[in-house]
Amino acid sequence: MCGIFGYIGPRNSVNVVIDGLKRLEYRGYDSAGLAAVENNQIVFCKEVGKVSILEAAVKKKQWNIPAAIAQTRWATHGKVTNANAHPLLDTEHSLAVVHNGIIENHDILRKQLKEKGIQFVSDTDTEVIAHLISSHYQGDLLEAVQKTVPQLIGAYALAVVHRNHPDQIVAVAHEAPLVIGIGKHETFISSDPNAFAFYTQQVIYLSNSEIAVVKTDSWQIYSTEEPIDKETQTLVHDVIETSKGDFETYTLKEIHEQPQTIRNALLGRFHSEYGTAIFDELTFAHSDLLGVERILILGCGTSLHAGYVASYMLEELARIPVQVEISSEFRYKNPIVPPGTFVIAISQSGETADTVAAVREVRAKGAKVLALCNVHGSTLTREAESTIFLKAGAEIGVCSTKAFTSQVVVLSLFTLLMARMRHMNKTEGQKFLDQLLCLPDQVQAVLNQATFIEKLAHKYAQYDNFFFIGRRYMYPTSLEGALKLKEISYINANGYPAGEMKHGPIALISENCPTVALCANRMTYEKLLSNLMEIKARNGKILAITNKEDKHLEEIADDVIYLPSSSDELAVIPVTIANQLLAYYIAQLRGADIDQPRNLAKSVTVE
Repeated sequence: MCGIFGYIGPRNSVNVVIDGLKRLEYRGYDSAGLAAVENNQIVFCKEVGKVSILEAAVKKKQWNIPAAIAQTRWATHGKVTNANAHPLLDTEHSLAVVHNGIIENHDILRKQLKEKGIQFVSDTDTEVIAHLISSHYQGDLLEAVQKTVPQLIGAYALAVVHRNHPDQIVAVAHEAPLVIGIGKHETFISSDPNAFAFYTQQVIYLSNSEIAVVKTDSWQIYSTEEPIDKETQTLVHDVIETSKGDFETYTLKEIHEQPQTIRNALLGRFHSEYGTAIFDELTFAHSDLLGVERILILGCGTSLHAGYVASYMLEELARIPVQVEISSEFRYKNPIVPPGTFVIAISQSGETADTVAAVREVRAKGAKVLALCNVHGSTLTREAESTIFLKAGAEIGVCSTKAFTSQVVVLSLFTLLMARMRHMNKTEGQKFLDQLLCLPDQVQAVLNQATFIEKLAHKYAQYDNFFFIGRRYMYPTSLEGALKLKEISYINANGYPAGEMKHGPIALISENCPTVALCANRMTYEKLLSNLMEIKARNGKILAITNKEDKHLEEIADDVIYLPSSSDELAVIPVTIANQLLAYYIAQLRGADIDQPRNLAKSVTVE
């Protein structure tokens, strides 16, 4: 969520950290600020709103300083105000702290500090850290931080500068992402290595209360007490391309990239002659996969919806029992993980705090974990035994678009692999693979209807309540469609299994609550038509999305979007593209900030 960036070196650190914050903007935030040491004094600037506002304010100060820390804040404790923006300082303004995550025992610590006469100027948990470090400081900043870390409960990452130590930045990470970038006579700190990948690709990942003292030409990592050795790693991917190209927003660009990102997800991962999938990066032995008796899928938000789609496929085609769990709930269930359980953990960023915590829980219980992720070197990829990467490229828009379709494609390939190892014959595998290989062209055909879908958006943008309904594979697709509309249009949209509408939700149907009906599942098509008749009988407006041959839907629905025909399993993807375009154009008409929707963050690194 929040994004930390720090720099020490020969460049003007203020300019470097502002550039770093811009590269972290995709994470979502509501304020931004920076701090540095100038003439043995802490100088700082923070502003509510975009990084551009902070940048304009900093330019007036004309600072040229070799070391600085900065942060984009996503509010957890305290409202969105200048006082609550980071950095936070101690009473004497001797040090400044930027902080991601949550300090769970901040209330207790705050009371203890107040009893000692400390006065607080913010509502944040972060200010507690600043005062604690200051109270422990006796000339050695590292020692003060080392004494502070054991007092903190929670998942967090932080960076500190002190007026008496202008030549160093101290950084800490505990169950939250923080990466050190090692350049030539310069050092970087960031929540995401892509933010400094332009400068260097040599990195050190911090974890488990590790503390880094970074200087221009040196760095040292410590436990809470002793120095430790950590080797640098090399980022294995290219610097993120952050241009919008000819598109108005990143989100629209990423929607239109999906024919290519789906090709990327498929490339080199299938064997046509044998009708099966292959994953070079999969490190599990053949016997491990043959021994799978049950699959547990973990995810949040969009990744959870991809997991639901996969559960239908894996049970139907591979005949393996599948359980899908919301990570944030699963981690507190004291779950039963019997032998033979294989876990698939899904996270675009690889930093989703709840999913990472759930993975640690199941690994402690002896389960094998496969990660599906889009970011090399992320926490999830380091926690899991093996990772399949989405190869979707950087997803800058906060709402997930191309990552979701890439997740579904990779999970489809994994299903094919597991099915061919069990009951699926070669001919069936080849047929399924042929259908997968048709997806890029099918997606392009949907994108070619963007103008038509935009016209429909003009008709439906006025409504404040929507239902998205479907059956079988179209049910999780309806959850994802509703989520997209919620995220970027700020509309109350609910995804629902169509057969459940009569068990309560149909009471909400009226002429002011349209239903987006996902009708592209052949097995349940006739049943879904009956549900639509029930909605029509209650004056509900219906926008149907279906296969191109289903022409008689026009007799029931008010509007229809026709899509290329696909199998029930894979119709999820063209239908999702149509839902994404509909949500996008409705959001545009309602004047929403599509790339950075209010209150949302791209990488959810707090619970």
